[in-house]
Amino acid sequence: MTARTPAPGNRRSPEARSTVDAEVTALRPTRVEVDLEAIRHNVRHLAARAGGAQVCAVVKADGYGHGAVPVARAAREAGASWLAVALVEEGRQLRDAGIDGPILLLSEPPVAAIGELLAADLTPTVYREPFIAVLDAHGQGRGRAIDVHLKVDTGMGRVGAPEPAWQDRIEQLATSRGVHVEGISTHLARADEPAVDTTASQLAAFDRALQLAGRFGLRPALVHAANTAGVLLHPGSHRDLVRPGIGVYGLSPSAEVDALDHGLRPALRLVSEVSFAKHVAVGTPISYGHRWRAPEDGWVATVPIGYADGVPRRLTNRAQVLLGDRRHPMVGTVTMDQLHVWCGDVEPQVGDEVVLLGELRPGEGPEADDQPAPVRPEEWAAAADTITYEVATSLSARLPRVHLGA
Repeated sequence: MTARTPAPGNRRSPEARSTVDAEVTALRPTRVEVDLEAIRHNVRHLAARAGGAQVCAVVKADGYGHGAVPVARAAREAGASWLAVALVEEGRQLRDAGIDGPILLLSEPPVAAIGELLAADLTPTVYREPFIAVLDAHGQGRGRAIDVHLKVDTGMGRVGAPEPAWQDRIEQLATSRGVHVEGISTHLARADEPAVDTTASQLAAFDRALQLAGRFGLRPALVHAANTAGVLLHPGSHRDLVRPGIGVYGLSPSAEVDALDHGLRPALRLVSEVSFAKHVAVGTPISYGHRWRAPEDGWVATVPIGYADGVPRRLTNRAQVLLGDRRHPMVGTVTMDQLHVWCGDVEPQVGDEVVLLGELRPGEGPEADDQPAPVRPEEWAAAADTITYEVATSLSARLPRVHLGA
């Protein structure tokens, strides 16, 4: 039998565990930790890159899985003058938490949601004739025009008035007494692909839309186009306002645009603990389908987290975790509630911390120069053939969020 070597580093007695652990009320030791100071740093950094443009921090999808309300507060503290959400319900959640300042709704909700939209004091994005008409009626009925942002499609092909409809929508808005065009926006489709030059053509089309709006007397205070990649790579897209999303969280917009290379800091750690450990003989199969077998006698750790928590099943035999002072491979099929880690001749103990995303805690593990590399969401994205956006937003609601630096 291979010698059993206790794992160094992250073994913590109950007395030594940080106060972070005490804040978690879940009955299992699995959680998402979010560094709000990293959020603040990223907002300030993106603002500096955007020159004089205002920052609209996008906090849709529960702040990209990081927790919308704490992230929104941190972004506002760091100077974001606007927030943006995808759903009326998301905006209402922020208002119910006492968050003030303008909140942009990034696309039109159903007409039936207009009452809730107005009650939550959200600024709607508009691009369809019927929606604008109903908003106009509401504005006239209350005797106060409703601020709106017209979205024009310049090549994204998702939502927004397409070019053949620009003049009709602009004329409608210019003649409506119950709405006021505060902003005009578009969305960049391939700003995160440095080798592809579609952003210039989109911005040229956007300028045509702005010129057309000017001919009908619309001169909005806020013109905006830039997402995170636009902020980092395309200064011509900055205009009056920028709308960073993924960069607020320190994550990379694409494989070609690495967040770390642009001075952003990851805000998220996904951590759990060893819940069971066993010594197995060479050839022992592990988990459903026996898609992995022990290459030699050694130790296997079970960790209480799985695809129901947002660990992609496609990471089966493709990812690593931090346990003790080193990286270890995640082995066997990822299951709904549990996964396995191959520790070889290092004996894990129940209670040892396992870092699935992020880095070891400061002061734990080896000296800084010998620290294993953090496990980044970008690694999961590459291994699961997806993007960092999906990795972050797929972390499920059953994972408690612990916010540090509030």
